[in-house]
Amino acid sequence: MPCDASWLNAFRNPDGAAQLVQDIRRRTADRAPVRIMEICGTHTMAIAKAGLRSLLAPGVELISGPGCPVCVTPAGDIDAALELCERPGLIVATYGDLMRVPGSLRGDTLLHRRAAGADVRTVYSAADAVDLARANPDREVVFLGVGFETTTPGTAACVLDAAASGLDNFSVFCLLKRTEPALRSLLNAPDCGVDALLCPGHVAVVTGADAFGFLPREYGLPAVVSGFEAGDVLYSVWRLVGMVCDGTPALENEYSRLVTAGGNAAARAAADAVFRPADSLWRGLGEIPDSGLALRPEYARYDAAARYGLCRRRGTEPPGCRCGSVIRGVLHPEQCPLFGKVCRPEDPVGPCMVSGEGACAAAWKYRPAD
Repeated sequence: MPCDASWLNAFRNPDGAAQLVQDIRRRTADRAPVRIMEICGTHTMAIAKAGLRSLLAPGVELISGPGCPVCVTPAGDIDAALELCERPGLIVATYGDLMRVPGSLRGDTLLHRRAAGADVRTVYSAADAVDLARANPDREVVFLGVGFETTTPGTAACVLDAAASGLDNFSVFCLLKRTEPALRSLLNAPDCGVDALLCPGHVAVVTGADAFGFLPREYGLPAVVSGFEAGDVLYSVWRLVGMVCDGTPALENEYSRLVTAGGNAAARAAADAVFRPADSLWRGLGEIPDSGLALRPEYARYDAAARYGLCRRRGTEPPGCRCGSVIRGVLHPEQCPLFGKVCRPEDPVGPCMVSGEGACAAAWKYRPAD
């Protein structure tokens, strides 16, 4: 498959973009706005960067959902990760976005703990954490495993690698989440009011597009698995608007250049071998049955929560922060009373402003010029 700039331009700036916008406006002119929720942080950034919210308003309302893994990680789990920093000689390995997410106390972050002397290291993958453990055999390494189905197979592969090589100084603090249970919880809420869903292409590479078939089948909601260029998103919104206006909900795969119906069977097999579904607490959504993952008994020795006796409390959210409402799609970032005032990327109050995939960070970065 070609991957040069000219090929990508077909998705970044498609020839028919103006016609799609015109048709969306025509279809939505004489009806209530079509409310479309994206459930991937990369889509959130792509939509903001392309200016699609203002371009398609007022006929289409694009809403951000629980698509940022760092954002949905609750304060109590951050508190538990911070507790790990108090263990002498321990190396905590984490993705960069998690470094600046506060726990129950504002300003108490992994980044601040590192500045105070804790050994907290940023890694690009779970494999980097395993390499740290091999390079430091006399020290314990804990990887903060955060993410959805996209990062789960990589974390699983590292546990399998550690087990096969007898690596005993490596463990995982499992913060992984599952998409489908969260979507069901969200859609079952009385204040949801979503008309259609833009489904995450990254997740679907692993799960397969068919994993989102329950949306039209059980909820009567149109769903499109979308890529991440401006043209991908615009075309997907056009299809969703058409299905809503015609009353013909279905599942479509716009991202067929990478996503298949069945997904990546090998990746799912690795994840299933290491992890099992478990109840999990989400910021904004509360505790959702089977929405998280836990290590299977045969890999329990790699469970950092058990190894270090971590107490996972609910924690407390920053006063005034409305990240939970933003994650549920009932509030736009600009409607939070802290947005742009005391909460900015250089000094964030909540995780939605911290993460590079957060709805508040996207809204701030691509806000209209003053």
